[in-house]
Amino acid sequence: MPITDVAAALVFREGKVLIAQRQADAHLGGLWEFPGGKREPNEAFEACLQRELREELGIEVVVGELVESLTHAYPEKTVHLKFYRCRWIEHEPQPLGCSAFKWVTAEKLKDYAFPAADARLLEKLTQDTRLWE
Repeated sequence: MPITDVAAALVFREGKVLIAQRQADAHLGGLWEFPGGKREPNEAFEACLQRELREELGIEVVVGELVESLTHAYPEKTVHLKFYRCRWIEHEPQPLGCSAFKWVTAEKLKDYAFPAADARLLEKLTQDTRLWE
């Protein structure tokens, strides 16, 4: 089974992180995720992330440190995810390529349904308060 490379953003602002809801007709539709998307052939993960955030939410970010890298096998596909800390620099988010978005605190993350692949990162986000600074 081929592996799909995916870049995802951890965009923090005022003690909250940006999450987006997947389109209903997408793979894992309706679940919440950290915004990002599939990497194009020969595209750097960082460039992919900037492109995807522009397309999905209309925002500009500076891509920072890699926070987590993991591979997760779903029954229908395997994804290799790289989560980067990003600094929001321009434009307010809009739901351009997602159903909705929210800024949420660490305590509220548990109130949203995320894909299974995000479990390890979610645990890290709730335990490591330095990420939120």
